[in-house]
Amino acid sequence: MKKILALTMAVAMSLSLAACGGGNNSANSTPAASSNPPAASGSQGGSSADASTPASFTTVESGKLHMSTNAEFPPYEMLDDSGAPIGIDVEVAAAIAQKLGLELVVDDMGFDAALLAVQNGQSDIAMAGITVREDRLAVMDFTDSYATGVQVVIVKEGSDVTMDNLGEKMIGTQLGTTGYIYASDTPENGGYGEDHVIGYETGAVAVQALVKEQVDAVIIDNLPAQEYVKANAAAGLTILEGAWVEENYAIGLQKGNAELLNAVNGALNELKADGTFQGIVDKYITAD
Repeated sequence: MKKILALTMAVAMSLSLAACGGGNNSANSTPAASSNPPAASGSQGGSSADASTPASFTTVESGKLHMSTNAEFPPYEMLDDSGAPIGIDVEVAAAIAQKLGLELVVDDMGFDAALLAVQNGQSDIAMAGITVREDRLAVMDFTDSYATGVQVVIVKEGSDVTMDNLGEKMIGTQLGTTGYIYASDTPENGGYGEDHVIGYETGAVAVQALVKEQVDAVIIDNLPAQEYVKANAAAGLTILEGAWVEENYAIGLQKGNAELLNAVNGALNELKADGTFQGIVDKYITAD
């Protein structure tokens, strides 16, 4: 199994995230609602922690903080009944924007497109269960890690698939995710080879392929995995015991934008310290 790049966690918590992906191919920008809407500002802003300090960071759009995401990763990012993005990452991003005196705008798009949007300066931050990996560090900057992710394997009940024989099976994953990248790598590098992996546009489509017995297993993040198993109860799906891989997640930004990185990182750590972050998590993830 591959060794994942480890980052120091600012707070200890039992979250389960994995690199999510897929979703709409076209972008859908939606201003995020908030019970305490942040005040609009210019293209520059400052942290609420030091309001007297002149602003030094610049955002893509004046007074806005654009977050690119892929709303196919419940409970971290998803669409409500009206089609508006909601979830842990969306609320955390809104809280960060508020601390910076900005209005959050959520740009929903494909997972790969969400990463490229930040790299190309089309969005300010990317949050979509993004794993911090060496190849991504070469083209993006990241905040401190805000969650530890665990990827698991979904199979049909009664299946003979195990963690040990996955390399002999057909595996469904979501294109662009950690599961796809690692599983499709060569056996010499700890993967199973491209011949044993099928990439799908979304995790939901991958799970449907499992339901229809088009693949033998699906590798995906633990929390979405639990949601998919519940949603397909009639199909008799189950999650294999143990983690397939563990990883760390952080907020991605355009490489070299040190001022915005420092501002977002500072706001994120303030949210952890004052309990806001954990409160958002608890809203979506219960102990049971």
